[in-house]
Amino acid sequence: MRGGTAASLDLATDCLVGRARELDEVHGRLSDPGGPRLLLVRGERGVGRTALVRAVAERLRTEGTSVLAVGCVPGDGDRPLVLALRLVMALEEHRSATGRQQPAKAVAAALRAAEQRDGTVLAALLRAALERSAPVVVALDDLQHADAGSLAVLHGTDFARVPPGVRLLASAAQTGGRTAGGSVDQLAGAEWARTVVLSRPGPEDTTALVARRLQATPDTSLARRVRELTRGLPGAVDALLTEWTRQGAVRVADGHAFVGVRTPTPVLPDGDRYLRALEALGEPGRAVAGALSILWPLGRPAAELIARSTGLSADAVDDGIRHLVDAEVVEELPGPDGDTARGWTFAIPLTAHAVRERLGPLERSRLSATAVEALWADQDAAGTRYSGSPPGVALLDETEAVAYLADRIADAGALVDRDRAVTDLTAAAKWRYPDSGGRGLLRWCRAAGNLTERPADRVSTLQRYAKAAYQVGDFRTARTIAESMLRNLADVLSPLALQDTANVFTAATGNDEDWGALTRLATAQWWDELGLPPLVTVTGRALALSQLERWQEALDLLARTEHVWATDVRAGVKPSYFRAVAEMALGRPELFRASLALTEASYLGADHVHALATTMFDELLSARDLHTAEALLTAQGITADALAPRSLFLWRHLQGRWDEALEPARWMLANNQTRTPVADGCVIPARTAAVLLARGRPTSARRLVDSVRHSGEGPREYSLDAVAAEVRRTLGDLTGAERILRRGLEAADTGGHVVGLDELWASLAEIHAETGRTGEAVTCLARLERISGLTGGGRSRLRYLLASARVLRQDSPGAAREHLREAVELARSRSQPFETATTLVAAATADAGPAALLNEAYELFGGIGAALPRFHTRAAMRAAGIAVPGRRQATTENEELLGTLIAEGLTNRRIAGVLRLSEDAVANRLSRLFARTGLRSRTEVVTAVLTGGARSRAIVSPRG
Repeated sequence: MRGGTAASLDLATDCLVGRARELDEVHGRLSDPGGPRLLLVRGERGVGRTALVRAVAERLRTEGTSVLAVGCVPGDGDRPLVLALRLVMALEEHRSATGRQQPAKAVAAALRAAEQRDGTVLAALLRAALERSAPVVVALDDLQHADAGSLAVLHGTDFARVPPGVRLLASAAQTGGRTAGGSVDQLAGAEWARTVVLSRPGPEDTTALVARRLQATPDTSLARRVRELTRGLPGAVDALLTEWTRQGAVRVADGHAFVGVRTPTPVLPDGDRYLRALEALGEPGRAVAGALSILWPLGRPAAELIARSTGLSADAVDDGIRHLVDAEVVEELPGPDGDTARGWTFAIPLTAHAVRERLGPLERSRLSATAVEALWADQDAAGTRYSGSPPGVALLDETEAVAYLADRIADAGALVDRDRAVTDLTAAAKWRYPDSGGRGLLRWCRAAGNLTERPADRVSTLQRYAKAAYQVGDFRTARTIAESMLRNLADVLSPLALQDTANVFTAATGNDEDWGALTRLATAQWWDELGLPPLVTVTGRALALSQLERWQEALDLLARTEHVWATDVRAGVKPSYFRAVAEMALGRPELFRASLALTEASYLGADHVHALATTMFDELLSARDLHTAEALLTAQGITADALAPRSLFLWRHLQGRWDEALEPARWMLANNQTRTPVADGCVIPARTAAVLLARGRPTSARRLVDSVRHSGEGPREYSLDAVAAEVRRTLGDLTGAERILRRGLEAADTGGHVVGLDELWASLAEIHAETGRTGEAVTCLARLERISGLTGGGRSRLRYLLASARVLRQDSPGAAREHLREAVELARSRSQPFETATTLVAAATADAGPAALLNEAYELFGGIGAALPRFHTRAAMRAAGIAVPGRRQATTENEELLGTLIAEGLTNRRIAGVLRLSEDAVANRLSRLFARTGLRSRTEVVTAVLTGGARSRAIVSPRG
């Protein structure tokens, strides 16, 4: 699963997502004896006219109706009467195939008439062919390409004399068609014709189309980008996905599709339908389109700027814009009065991008400079020039105004005032921060660096560039820039700036999972060779040791060098925090808790405070301290939209909002960004695997854990050990689970690590209790109690209470019940749904609370989509004589969970162990599943689950 797999594209069949109403309408009208003789399907280029016509034709054929397909192609408009000739030939061939008549004579006459351009004769031949061919439906595709003569012949046909069994089903663009003697509009206006107009699909239908094409659920970011670039037009969606998948840019992780970090918008190839339409216009349309692709957001003034920058006359620009509108390449945006256009926009942003990318670099720079100068002039006139906030500009798309100006500055380069450009780019970068998707921040910082001439100023732009690269996950770039600065600019940067750079460099190396390099950074030798100030060396080494989880070494280093880093508040922030985390990891959390007050915030910049606060937030969530983490966000005024994907995952996971949590988790998996800068760097894949397990996917959970493990150098993986052992326990392999737990605990002993080991000791104690080794279980409890006392954390205490209740159940039932009652109270106070539900079930099944606790747990498990423990809770409720609400829903959930387990590759025996049933019971449930769904084999069940079939609503969650 790690890194995802490249998505494939399914374009084999026409996709009519969201067209059920139109499909039924067209089919119904054609099937109605009193319906129209011509039904014309219209809509803009790429809206799906052809797909709808084909789908209707296929439905009619399956009902026994004869359907003839006759298409038009570009260039037919210059071939007089060619469509009329094709119609006669198709109809006569159809008659011949049915054994009614040999077509040679009629076809020969039609050929002569077409050669002689005799529309009258050809019209008579067509009418006769129609009259003799009933019943038949003739499907005419892309009628906008038809020649005027043929359209006139069709318009002049007296359909009152044609048998009612003859119908025409045609598709045509919303605009276009011929006007010299015949046009699509004239044909549509005939008394015997009706028109159905296809509108653009809505957001939900567009997302469904993407899912169908990729055979995977698109994440929110991918779905949004597709909608933004295509405006939902199926043809544009297919063009976009074709290019992205060809490049391998769309990745699939856990059945969900993602666009990789910093994936650029692809450029459509020359043969694309949208570019062909533009190419057909010739000049000045193409020149105007090129300039408009840069200048359109400026609104109506764009026309004057195009004339000024291209040398075209105002009339030529107006003509070019009009032709672009007529060709559906550009849309006119009406002004307030409804008459005067306030500007123009490309009908499909993907086309605008393709046109813009085809501009030469000089032309693009020159047009961008024109835009920048115009916007700066407006700012100067309005007195809104930059004054410490993002530069505001008036554009058609106000939501992207700052980004538009920054992008144009980046393209204009040295053609505009450098100092003002750098100022605006820097402001835009601060406005966009944080930018985890890399949609501008990195590019603007790079452009600012290229435009900065003074060495002293260039240093600060390089720093921003390195931080931006780290922020968006381009760790390799961040490492390269930061290391270059450390090696080459040490005499220019201040000690604090060097310290900051060293921090970025070391953190990026760890996040890049280059453990060999990180191990070298943990040595004094590597830093000494650069001749850096002691403050920088200490900071870099301490961070490297921390990322390698060599906590005691980090503490020893910081203790020896406290006189170096503790002399200044700003210099001491990072070393102090590293010390606090190391102390916490070793079971001494006092310093870390004190650091949450962020007393040094007033000495730090806003970006620094945000980074430090969110790192603390992640650390608290890693320790499952939800309330303290949320209080920290509130105190610092940080909202969810300012959080990185890792923070959102950890937060939503503890809140029980698992569907929301899994989206950033899959995104991080697809982009190889699962490392977390906290004491437990593996917490994200570990908790993602735990969710998969709770949703009945043990095989997927195991594969995920295996995919993110590293070998050789690097930090230990306690959280991965904990969930891997839980997978083995779920599958009934207690021996394998014990082996994994002991391996993790032995590794912890070598480094003195404490935080996170409560999960391992608790699980090991429970395994010993299950296997009757009470003495060993008690020993584990003692270690667990010690950890709970050291950390003082609610999670450790809760794990101790639950494990001890399991161990003491036989010999000290009273003490076990008391522990469970305390556990229930503690779990409720922590407000974490999965944790609370698990505790409630433990208490209810051990007589430490009323059986009604099972009802509450059942609802909690259902709310988060924990299908497997919900199934077990359902069984416990029945055993306790408690009615399970929603019998039909329970049956459906059972079937979906069974289907999920089968899709996981589990045998009936394994499934029986997971569900705690007999093999015969599983076999009976599988038989009932086949009977109710119509599925005939395990293979069909797997297919239904993996494709989101009617009996399996989603891949991750049986709830959908």
